[in-house]
Amino acid sequence: MMNIATRLSAALILLLICTAAVPVSLLSNGDFGQADGKGGFVDWPMVAGASAQTEDAVHFVHLESAEPEKTVLLYREVKLPQPLPAALELRLRVRYAVTPGKNSWFDARVMMLFKDKDGKELKAKPAAPYFRGVSKGWVNKSEFFAVPKRAQTIAIMPCLLQVKQGTLDLAECELFPATAEQLPPPPPMIPSEILGAPVAAPAELHVVGNHLETAAAKTVWLQGLCIDSLEWSAGGEHLPQSIPVATDQWHANVIRLPVSSKMWWGHGGYQKDNGLAYRQLVDACIATAYGHGAYVALDLHRFGLPAPEDVAFWKDAAQRYKNNPALILELFNEPHSMSWKAWRSGGAPDGAGRQAIAENDQESDAPTTTGLQALVEAVRGTGAKNLLIAGGLDWGYDLSGVVAGYALEDKAGADGIMYSSHIYPWKKDWQHNTLDAAAKFPVFVGEVGCPQKWEDFSFIPPGARSEKLGPGCTWPGDVIGMLQKYKINWTGFCFHPKCGPPLILDWTYAPNDFWGIYVKDALGGKHFELERMR
Repeated sequence: MMNIATRLSAALILLLICTAAVPVSLLSNGDFGQADGKGGFVDWPMVAGASAQTEDAVHFVHLESAEPEKTVLLYREVKLPQPLPAALELRLRVRYAVTPGKNSWFDARVMMLFKDKDGKELKAKPAAPYFRGVSKGWVNKSEFFAVPKRAQTIAIMPCLLQVKQGTLDLAECELFPATAEQLPPPPPMIPSEILGAPVAAPAELHVVGNHLETAAAKTVWLQGLCIDSLEWSAGGEHLPQSIPVATDQWHANVIRLPVSSKMWWGHGGYQKDNGLAYRQLVDACIATAYGHGAYVALDLHRFGLPAPEDVAFWKDAAQRYKNNPALILELFNEPHSMSWKAWRSGGAPDGAGRQAIAENDQESDAPTTTGLQALVEAVRGTGAKNLLIAGGLDWGYDLSGVVAGYALEDKAGADGIMYSSHIYPWKKDWQHNTLDAAAKFPVFVGEVGCPQKWEDFSFIPPGARSEKLGPGCTWPGDVIGMLQKYKINWTGFCFHPKCGPPLILDWTYAPNDFWGIYVKDALGGKHFELERMR
């Protein structure tokens, strides 16, 4: 028999083992076991519509919507451990009775968002666990999600989001570090069908020197509009109306159409059809533009480092559209944070390359990139000979490497490659970054835009705000004058009233006076003088 000391040692060892095996939640008092002595729970600030309750020894927060379409929301913000975990696990125990509001996503849910060291919200957001209808008692739910590399804190927000009526009881809300291996596998990518040749389309274009020509040797100068929404909405916004207005009233001969590879495969929120409806909508937009005599530049709207997922997208999209030679394929929206060698050939990013202003928070966590050449080969491997567009570095602006030996290689007999530059008032040295390349290659300024005021683009540091915006601003006339003088292909950004810098005031498509009127006049044939280079 063990003596008392031996038994105590064994018990202590067992206790230490059990304690070490129990993970500690990053969210304090996530089981609501600590009352604050004021009718609530420690670390859980109560709001109108929220109350602390106990039932059958279970402590929980009760949220109740007293008025239709009013949100009841609790807010907790948690500092993340360093080094950052690859993933997090959210564990919930809930009970609910919810009638959704005007939209199906107006329900009971736990919203989450990441913030960086400056408290700025990151665009990478975990999907919100949601609850509709009536539960049969308490329900346990666990969700794993990735942590973006710039995250410093995460906000957790259990809520009734504009429901018609309902209650949400929360007996557990805990957050634990997790590993990348615990993340759910990505959903399968279901290949799309191959389309036949379009019924009507403009003449096929190919590269000749630094310009574009048809098979009949007619030079074509592309001038048009960037029509956004498919990069954030699987259903698009006003696209059937916007495209005819762009072509017939604003006289665009090309439509730049940004798309999302995530929604292409049907992996966006609320998509349940493997992307079938989304791809059909893209097809319909292309057909509408063709019906009005315009080309379409299909833009894979991604930022940062090209990745294997982009190769997979182009293998599918190019296969789908290879019988559609008037469709132009824009391989990658805005590359940045890599060297020119990595831009072209892939591998390690080799540093940030040219230092530039960060224009959004969409950075890549990948240690390597496929490079742009791999995207060219993905398209050509399908047999598609479509004209291609490749964006430069510095968020699509800098084309200096293209003339310094890093131009992409194309397959013989294909329609060639045009290089893309994005120009805004904080972009300097047009000659070095855009015009030197335009002397040797066709260039497509797929985004060019002028904000109304610098406050609308707060990410631009004061030292880069050298242009006087608003009344008296000369930048719009000069940049259009430059595009006209050198016959550079371009699409004005953006033909949407809430995507900045916007061209239009609202869905009447009236141009605004700080940018839209310049673009509409230029597309209508007005000549602008280049008074001052930037």
